[in-house]
Amino acid sequence: MTTRTETDFTHLDQDLYAQAFQLLDPDPAPEPAAPAAPAPASLILAAPPPVHRPGPVEKTLTDALAFLDTHGWAKHRLIHPEGARCSIGALRAAAGARNAAYRNAGNLLLDEARRQHGKQWEAIPTWNDSHTGAQVRGVWEVAIHRAHHLNI
Repeated sequence: MTTRTETDFTHLDQDLYAQAFQLLDPDPAPEPAAPAAPAPASLILAAPPPVHRPGPVEKTLTDALAFLDTHGWAKHRLIHPEGARCSIGALRAAAGARNAAYRNAGNLLLDEARRQHGKQWEAIPTWNDSHTGAQVRGVWEVAIHRAHHLNI
């Protein structure tokens, strides 16, 4: 038996096959689309920013200034009949007791008052009573900033 082999192939038209299959199955179900390749995951994960936890001095100063903002600032009285307080009264309200945070916050506040208004101030009440509300507030804000920077 002799088998004849030819090495010349005839090129087939791919559109011809598509037309033939269309004739055999005129309404084919659509083939599911290949899923898209997932986007490459970033290998660099950004760390969340550190959460600042104020120290007891910063918290006491911040709470005392918030107390002054809410209830008002007073001169010549620890507590005004309408609820306003002087700086030392606000510190006491914020600290809740004459504890270490209260003492350290007071020392930092007085130190800042001396830096801004002169070394002659012996106590917070006399400094508080001798200045305007804007001057007192400025000292509070810088003292809070220092406590934050010192992380105390």
